[in-house]
Amino acid sequence: MFAMVHAPVYLDYHATTPVDPRVLEAMLPYFTKVFGNPASASHAWGWKAQEAVESARKDVATMLGASAREIVFTSGATESNNWAIRGLAELAPPDRRHVIVSAIEHKSVLESAVRLEASGWTVSILPVGDDGIVDMNALNQLLTDNTRLVSVMAANNEIGVIQPLAEIAALAHARGALVHTDAAQAAGKIPLDVKTLGVDLLSLTGHKMYGPKGCGALFIRKSTALEPLIRGGGHEHGMRSGTLNVPGIVGLAKACSICTAEMAAESRRMTELRNRLLEGLSRALGGVTVNGSLDHRLPNNLHVNFDGVDGESLLVGIGDIAVSSGSACSSASSTPSHVLSAICHGRAVSSATIRFGLGRWTTDDEIDYTIEKFTSVVQHLRQTAPAR
Repeated sequence: MFAMVHAPVYLDYHATTPVDPRVLEAMLPYFTKVFGNPASASHAWGWKAQEAVESARKDVATMLGASAREIVFTSGATESNNWAIRGLAELAPPDRRHVIVSAIEHKSVLESAVRLEASGWTVSILPVGDDGIVDMNALNQLLTDNTRLVSVMAANNEIGVIQPLAEIAALAHARGALVHTDAAQAAGKIPLDVKTLGVDLLSLTGHKMYGPKGCGALFIRKSTALEPLIRGGGHEHGMRSGTLNVPGIVGLAKACSICTAEMAAESRRMTELRNRLLEGLSRALGGVTVNGSLDHRLPNNLHVNFDGVDGESLLVGIGDIAVSSGSACSSASSTPSHVLSAICHGRAVSSATIRFGLGRWTTDDEIDYTIEKFTSVVQHLRQTAPAR
């Protein structure tokens, strides 16, 4: 007998999150009442919009322990990642044309590095261990006096593993290199103080933390020179041209403020739910293996293998539970996850792999329903259609 819940159940919060009603409420006036262009400096409509943008900049900065002038608004983490890597490259000295990226980065980082390599840069791929954490000895060996940038994500978008950014930054800075981190998944889930971490650039996006899609930010440490990618209007003090998305920026800032205030309590609740899910699946089913470190992981993430089950058959079987077999950006691809390939070091993964992403509105009943549904489907598939 399945737990009483209103199906479907959404457990794909890593792909995107619903907008928090408090965020929507903050945004609404900026669509119809305070609709001015922040660049319109000659009347009250523009002034009010600009005031909202600058207030939002302070709220985003507060969550990161940064100053407001170090925050530039973008369309999201993909743009921020591209800008951080390519913007640094364009201003690199001739003797600093080496970049290091981890093997489990988001494609927006990996493909930006490939583009640099095509233009003559040296690109090194930093390996990770079986636990998904970057190999610090390898990083020490890869760093040279020619290294311009090290880019390592704060927490992985598939396996949820958190990286030791402070240690990475210390090693990189000792060799004169700068550090960028893609914090799209980590922002709002775990504390990210840029002073403590020592990173020079940090990307984030609103839709991973209950804010709107299409709005993000890039933290640029005040001593870091970055070439603008988008020109043609002088917006954001000439750093990123284009009319500002005021409702989106207000929403992003409200999402950051809520996360700042509620992070500790929400993290405890997510950890309890995540552990409840893992314990329930492990107790009911043998052959459930966690991918990556469980100790150094986002509280809302669980990424597991179900031995003896075909992944596609499992996704079809569970039907009314929204989960993922990988990241949203790669879910349409039939190729193996580059993250799993990196942590398995070439070993074949024949079991079904599922990413559970818990969120602000996940309930105990939904977790119990998920345990029961997965138990039923996995047991059935192991008997009728085992993975080969």
